Amino acid sequence: MVLSNIFDGFKLIVGVLQSFFRLLLSRPNVIFLKGGYVCLPVGIAAKWLKIPYVIHDSDAAPGLTNRILAGHAVKIATGMPLDFYKYPEGRAVWTGIPISSDFVPVSKTEQKKLKEELGFDPGKKLVVVTGGSLGARHINEAVVKILPELLKESCVALISGQTDYETLKKENSELLENKNFQLLSFTNEIVKFFGAADVVVSRAGASTLSELASMEKAVVLVPNHKLPGFHQVKNAENYEKSRAAMLVSDAEEGVDEKKLLAAINSLLGDEKKRAEYSKNLGKFAKNDAAKQLAEIVLMEAK
Repeated sequence: MVLSNIFDGFKLIVGVLQSFFRLLLSRPNVIFLKGGYVCLPVGIAAKWLKIPYVIHDSDAAPGLTNRILAGHAVKIATGMPLDFYKYPEGRAVWTGIPISSDFVPVSKTEQKKLKEELGFDPGKKLVVVTGGSLGARHINEAVVKILPELLKESCVALISGQTDYETLKKENSELLENKNFQLLSFTNEIVKFFGAADVVVSRAGASTLSELASMEKAVVLVPNHKLPGFHQVKNAENYEKSRAAMLVSDAEEGVDEKKLLAAINSLLGDEKKRAEYSKNLGKFAKNDAAKQLAEIVLMEAK
């Protein structure tokens, strides 16, 4: 561990020196830093050269790099409301996170058409479950256990990720025969699935949350507790406090399937509650995030 830390420190010094000479030659008017370890040496070098830089945080829990760089950033853009952060007033601005313009609310009529297009019964509620591009084993395992109960009254789409797909397909052949259930390893049509969904079960990554907020969806969040800084957990906790999402924990032993079923059913079975959570989540949407960020960067470049 000590040797690893020494090596990391050496790499940081080299990175700062490389950044210093590159910035000295190019002399940009402004730098935009998204966070992450690779941005730290650039930010340090920019400070030495008195080049202004803008940072952006997606999650409610800022990473170490942005916490270090925030002190000299000319502007601090955030993906979530400023109440979630401890950044200094005046330099921080809630811009949201740039996402595709395809993520927009759909009407009830459009939702039914999307269900039909995707092969689901338009007369039934649809639960869409996704663990992100790589999937989430604990979510997959919990959902499979509660599928028989869910399928009594609703349709389910489980986007499992490629890692678990073949195993799930092999072990749940009987469930796959149910016309109200679809198992997918991945989909390029996530906009359609989210649009068709009455309830979405998801991890609590910042970009996915922004997409769901823009579509004003009723959501059950199962954050990944193993990620650095517990940022997904903090994202989910903040949304839960605002009654913008329901939260089900993912512990070392897995997701409690009974709690997951109860959370899903509480939204499926109560239209007013579903509408309330959808509306509250929609308040977090920032559909002009890319424009705001561009304007901030351009303004600081003058």
